[in-house]
Amino acid sequence: MDLQAVIAHMETGEQDAALAALQGFNREVRMRGGSCGAGHLGELVVGFLSRNLQPSCLLACLETVRILSRDKRCLDPFITRSAMSTLATFAGIATVQTAAAADGQPGEGKSKCLCSQCLSQNHGVSAVAAELQLIKGVAERLKHCNDPTWSFEVRFFDLRLCFLLTALRVDVRAQLAQELHGISLLGNQLDATLGLCWPDPLETARVGLEGVPPEELPPLSRQQTELAMEILKILFNVTFDTNRRKVDEEEAAEYRHLGAILRHCLMSRAEGEERTEEFHSHTVNLLGNLPLPCLDVLLMPKVQQGSIEYMGVNMDAVNMLLDFMEKRLDRGHKLKETLLPSLNLLTESARIHRETRKFLRSKVLPPLRDVKNRPEVGNTLRNKIVRLMTHIDTDVKDCAAEFLFVLCKESVSRFIKYTGYGNAAGLLAARGLLRGGRDSGIYSEDEDSETEEYREAKAHINPVTGVVEEDQPNPMEGMSEEQKEYEAMKLVSMFNKLSREMTSEDLQNLSHNPLLQPEERRDADSEEEEQ
Repeated sequence: MDLQAVIAHMETGEQDAALAALQGFNREVRMRGGSCGAGHLGELVVGFLSRNLQPSCLLACLETVRILSRDKRCLDPFITRSAMSTLATFAGIATVQTAAAADGQPGEGKSKCLCSQCLSQNHGVSAVAAELQLIKGVAERLKHCNDPTWSFEVRFFDLRLCFLLTALRVDVRAQLAQELHGISLLGNQLDATLGLCWPDPLETARVGLEGVPPEELPPLSRQQTELAMEILKILFNVTFDTNRRKVDEEEAAEYRHLGAILRHCLMSRAEGEERTEEFHSHTVNLLGNLPLPCLDVLLMPKVQQGSIEYMGVNMDAVNMLLDFMEKRLDRGHKLKETLLPSLNLLTESARIHRETRKFLRSKVLPPLRDVKNRPEVGNTLRNKIVRLMTHIDTDVKDCAAEFLFVLCKESVSRFIKYTGYGNAAGLLAARGLLRGGRDSGIYSEDEDSETEEYREAKAHINPVTGVVEEDQPNPMEGMSEEQKEYEAMKLVSMFNKLSREMTSEDLQNLSHNPLLQPEERRDADSEEEEQ
């Protein structure tokens, strides 16, 4: 149907004429696709929505709104305060509902779905939506997460709207987190979506599948995964700065409860490998926002048959994080966005939890046996991460170095042992540790990790490259005595010039450099730090 003819029928104000015109318009746009550029039609439809309409005419108007809202040229009629208030009322998320909405007109489920979808597609609504307090209406409906009245579509677009508002508005983010108790609210929503039960206070299982090992659980359905990922994204927005501040006991209990649910997400599968990885990616992002002491929930489940046990602790979740990180590392695509969340999470977990650090060290930095190849050469996880220490992206380089440094208990000599001085120099210089020693971290004692192969080759290892190198030919071989004397005097002259230009602080640093210490002193330091 011609657009002008549709507008002409709408301008008559008659519902029957408008219904026929809108149904034809909607059908034609659905068939041919593309944009329609009908801004004036949007104004007329919004005007119709303020009237008392027949259910069929109301649905036609709402579908037209949904179609028009896809076209950026047609958005203006829908982002006014009055239009937003009307759409929010039909969506059931207005803070003050009209009598018509309260009466529950026929087809209200579809009406709310269409309105929520319209609002969620429009990125220009955030200021008006915040003014209308739409987040309160959404939060109120989210409380009824087990109510079968709400279809998947309504729940999904409620969550999508909530995500957009929290992503675009800092004030809405704070309001949801504090006034509306968003962590608890969304945690309950995630709990209900995944169908969880709680055998122990911080241990989850799926209803009807208690005692089934994680690897044997059926994959989550498409709808469960879609809803769960929206919830995870909202929680990420709400908790964005949480790990940078202290939390009280009540907040810590909420975050531990949420962390237990996230552990279940990490151990669950979706339909298809690609969707599973996306689901795990959102989970890892959110885990990185939790207060560090609350990450102990990853280690709390009892050790069961088939679990990965280390020091009497269940390491299934930590091992899953390590595998996830290595997959992202092997892919090598956009490492800053894809790798760093999981690598940072592992680093901070290792820093604060002794069992996690020792487990990761056993996987990433096992006792050193290969002293013939450089630390960056090879396909072990250590080789891959050491290669990142010279990555062109500074954030990637620093994060990789920090991870290995923490696994070495921030011991300079141990760090150099596993990475080579050349790879380690960047982090050591940034920390002011080029002269050796240990950073300020608090770590437990470890057992001696030196292998027989390493002990035998230790005296011949080049600390800069980290490997045993072939003996180099004597540069003075074949020289006459006069040439040797000339080169010696030249070297003395260079040392004199250097000593005049160096400060006392430079000399002190040089005397403490681990590469320039006597062999006996280096051995003693190494043995002390390995204890």
